[in-house]
Amino acid sequence: MTHSTKFIAAVFWGLLFLFVYQGALAKETALLTPGNVSPGTYSYPIALNGFNRHYVIHIPQGYHDNKKWPVVIMFHGGGGTAKWALWETGWTEKADQEGFLAVFPEGTPPDPSRPGRFLGNPQTWNDGSNRHGVGAVDREVADVAFVSAMLSDLGKRFKVDEDRIYVTGFSNGASMSFRLSREISSSIAAAAPVAGADWLEGKKPKRLVPLLYITGTADPLNPFQGGEIRIGLKSYGKKPATQEIIEKWVAMLDCKAIPQVIYDQDGARGTTYGCPGKEEEVVLYAIDGHGHHWPGGRSALPEILAGKNTAKLKATDVIWDFFKRHALP
Repeated sequence: MTHSTKFIAAVFWGLLFLFVYQGALAKETALLTPGNVSPGTYSYPIALNGFNRHYVIHIPQGYHDNKKWPVVIMFHGGGGTAKWALWETGWTEKADQEGFLAVFPEGTPPDPSRPGRFLGNPQTWNDGSNRHGVGAVDREVADVAFVSAMLSDLGKRFKVDEDRIYVTGFSNGASMSFRLSREISSSIAAAAPVAGADWLEGKKPKRLVPLLYITGTADPLNPFQGGEIRIGLKSYGKKPATQEIIEKWVAMLDCKAIPQVIYDQDGARGTTYGCPGKEEEVVLYAIDGHGHHWPGGRSALPEILAGKNTAKLKATDVIWDFFKRHALP
């Protein structure tokens, strides 16, 4: 079997698994009907611009209306679903342990009359990149408006701590969290994109959102040194180098940031860029040899497509520890 044949076979079986698995998860979500606010996982609709959008929310054990609860919003990657992100990252378990609302929005597929599928009907986010081939970008989907509407809906349904709303995401979803950190910064306490890119230029946020960025140095779909993103013969744009992205955000600190290594273990290295006396900071975690996977989480993508899943760092734990340190001023 040739290398190209092995590649096609590995991609086929990996995507077939996602097709079957996501179909099962979609059915599970559809059967969930929210009643009284009680611990569990539910799906809620939002009508926006003539379309029905959805988000999945996990209400943690011990939830009650006697206090306000932080919110972590997790954006799935391109082709993914809310339930896939839920399964992949472990955010629901973390929500139960630490006490916050875990929210998983759904992107949009080409055919909204059918469920999103990695094969045939992939859901994506309009991350502001203007990249041809990213469906939500091509369709000019109003995803920032959707997130704003979702935040309003969450506030009506649940006791939300509006000073502690956090965004994270993977791949195309990471790029969406970058965009939100620039365009609705007054609502975002902190952000943590994983294995995606900040595609926007010239849109300085009203306030600098504390940023934690995690990526692998051997990610073929989010090249660490920058360059063209390719899946097979299809190009999805040229990504800026990781250090270039970090330097853009450090420049927005508007001071002489002092880099400091805060983590160096098992090939994972964390560096923070902060300013004396200021709460804002930019943090980079680079994981040697890690591919296009949620660090420390599950992944169904084949290694030949996405590189190795090294499990050198648990991104969900690192991100929550970062989020806990930050709130809106």
